[in-house]
Amino acid sequence: MVRIRSPRFSTALAAVAVCGLLAGCAKNKVRAAPDVAAARITQIGVNSYLWRSALDTLSFMPMLQVDSEGGVILTDWFINPRTPGERMKVTVTILDQDLRADALRVAASRQLQQAGQWVDAPVQAATTQKLEDLILTHARDLRRRELSAKKS
Repeated sequence: MVRIRSPRFSTALAAVAVCGLLAGCAKNKVRAAPDVAAARITQIGVNSYLWRSALDTLSFMPMLQVDSEGGVILTDWFINPRTPGERMKVTVTILDQDLRADALRVAASRQLQQAGQWVDAPVQAATTQKLEDLILTHARDLRRRELSAKKS
């Protein structure tokens, strides 16, 4: 009895054989260790430097939602003891797996207490910009520290 194999089977068999040959060649190659800490660390869904930095920067605020896969940190309302008639809420979204300035978005909500009610108030653009700058600076510092630790 003669078996006729389908073209798909033959193609798949050839692909497996080529992969096996390439894998055998790759074993003999020695790769140099990278000299810098990777800017793209994605063991979670987003850049881990930005993620850790955002959590560190907002650690004084109560967290409402923290999603490392989606890259979203949502805080609950925070009332500064020095200004009890004002409260803030922050949302940080990490948009990319690379450590870049445009991979981060910060949005804030602010409310003032008036006649026993919380009323929405505008947030200065400088406030969210300052938070973004703090998170980015800290993320870069984390990366530098990791680089210097690897060199030691």
